[in-house]
Amino acid sequence: LAGEGVPMAVASGSSPEAIATILARTGLDAHLRTVVSADEVARGKPAPDVFLEAARRLGADPARCVVLEDAAPGAAAAHAAGMRCIAIPYVAGQADAPEFATAELLVRGGQEDFTARAAHDWLRTDRSDVGETI
Repeated sequence: LAGEGVPMAVASGSSPEAIATILARTGLDAHLRTVVSADEVARGKPAPDVFLEAARRLGADPARCVVLEDAAPGAAAAHAAGMRCIAIPYVAGQADAPEFATAELLVRGGQEDFTARAAHDWLRTDRSDVGETI
């Protein structure tokens, strides 16, 4: 996505310090236009505030945003923000949580089964149905 010029952000419930540490270790910080911590908004997840603030900073319509989310409250927040959600449960056994049912794509096996290529390919096809799983 970065190579295609797609603006990307991190919108996290973590503190700014924790986010900065993780992004620096992974090198993802170089690909992001903005980072939003729940510390910067009125309400944390499952409220949509952190995602809506990220969209505002990117100048993006929330309906055109896609959230990659590993926790049920975040999936609920993405839905509340009017954004599409790719759910990648941090704990694969939580894939049946009701909040994940609103995700347009659910990676049932969690992080172990997730690949950026599969998510990219899914995004490049016309996907409007809720509840698809891989």
